[in-house]
Amino acid sequence: MQIFLLILSLAMGAYLFTALLWPERF
Repeated sequence: MQIFLLILSLAMGAYLFTALLWPERF
């Protein structure tokens, strides 16, 4: 379960990082 939460947090972090780098995409 902790591995799932780790992957989920990494995915959300990558999504937010991408949104900050390319705001025009969203």
